[in-house]
Amino acid sequence: MAVSRTQRMHLVLAGGRDSDQEELDALTLQLRERLLELDVDRVELDRSGAVPAGAKPADALAVGVLVVTAAPFVLRSAVDLVRTWIETRPVRTVSITLGEDSLELEAVSPADQQRLIEAFLAARDQEREPADGQDG
Repeated sequence: MAVSRTQRMHLVLAGGRDSDQEELDALTLQLRERLLELDVDRVELDRSGAVPAGAKPADALAVGVLVVTAAPFVLRSAVDLVRTWIETRPVRTVSITLGEDSLELEAVSPADQQRLIEAFLAARDQEREPADGQDG
């Protein structure tokens, strides 16, 4: 019987140079509401001010952080939602951190973004799968 553990995914939204914190806070809350429509356990605002390792909002002036807790298979849906959500919002980047792995989504073509996401999630899936057929 497979046991499904929850995982925590950090999302760091970074606005551009013309973004202000109030606007990015509103966008962060909008994304939170959309994520809550999925079968996630929790979506929390992280007001600690700490940016997860791997996230790089270096030249951004405004940052919003969400922590999503869900089963691994639900996190794939959450990443897909973020990918489509960022396409129509004034957000410069969204950095996604799962464990020690990070992915930064930005204004690139949807096809390029999808390839990056698939490679990122495939690498995560391979880490979780037990090695079958290996002799000790």
